[in-house]
Amino acid sequence: MSIPSEQKALILKTERGDFTIGPYAIDEPGPGEVLVRIEATALNPIDWKVKATAYLDIIKEHPAILGTVAAGVVVALGVGVTKFAVGDKQGFFTNRLGTFKQYTLIAAEIAAKIPDNVTFDQAATVPLGIFTSVVGLYAHGWECGGVGLTPPWKPGGRGKYVGQPVVIFGGSSSVGQYTIQLARLSGFSPIITTASPHNNDRVKALGATHTIDRHHPPSEIIAEVKKITSGPIQIVYDATSLESTQKTAYEIVAPGGTLILVLPSLIPKEKTSPDKKIIFTYGTVHAPENRALGISLYQNITRLLASGDIKPDPVEVLPGGLAAIPEGLERMKRDLVSGKKLVVHPQET
Repeated sequence: MSIPSEQKALILKTERGDFTIGPYAIDEPGPGEVLVRIEATALNPIDWKVKATAYLDIIKEHPAILGTVAAGVVVALGVGVTKFAVGDKQGFFTNRLGTFKQYTLIAAEIAAKIPDNVTFDQAATVPLGIFTSVVGLYAHGWECGGVGLTPPWKPGGRGKYVGQPVVIFGGSSSVGQYTIQLARLSGFSPIITTASPHNNDRVKALGATHTIDRHHPPSEIIAEVKKITSGPIQIVYDATSLESTQKTAYEIVAPGGTLILVLPSLIPKEKTSPDKKIIFTYGTVHAPENRALGISLYQNITRLLASGDIKPDPVEVLPGGLAAIPEGLERMKRDLVSGKKLVVHPQET
């Protein structure tokens, strides 16, 4: 398959600077890697946070290329790769150099083939959202950012937690949607989630048994949860992790239970209890402590998507290729995206 000598990329030249589109070299795949022509890349909250705030000091050098997930076609194989062939539709990865460009590299062991019932656009929504959910629920130990449940794709994991309630804040967010689906596969019931009323049908179709208007004051949310279940709630997953949702979520957690956050805790230490855990989960498959879990997921994700057990996020495609990304990130920053994932086609640039 013909590969150009150069590609177009969306480049962040300086920390918290402006994006520019410019030429960028195409890397050759190393041992165990594949080179992918990106057909769709999705925008994620971490992208605007990194640009606007130098979030968690993730970017170590500039110029930098952001972007964490994409889907495309394998165009070259590194030494030792047998899992893929040139021409395979491939997705579900985080590239060490970013995906806001036209070609990228990925380790074959943390990539997966796209099933026929999933489009490139849909596939690009899957990786970061689902792996953040997976780490929070199934990684073992505080240092991994998870509560250590048995994944539903492993023996004995499917339906293992029947009858145990779970509460998910931000059910219509990408992470929230995947957490609802994983909770359903794991057998949790009831599955209670907060969401805007216009997203109720979506989250219920994914497996939520009860929805609560996310705009309700904390006291009402807590009261409604108590009406739905009297059982102790050992797991609360806050997929938005705003200061207000963290405090409400923490109050709902029963003694001995765990609050899972996707952002660092904003709950003052003096307001915490020794019998309630708080875990900050960071959904990157590249963290050494999460690598084995990531490989396990990617060995099974094609099957889960093909069967419909896992459904990708709804998609809004932004026209204009890479040039559309800055405006899309600004929309996300201003909380103007709800219940769907923004996707661009880099080859249109």
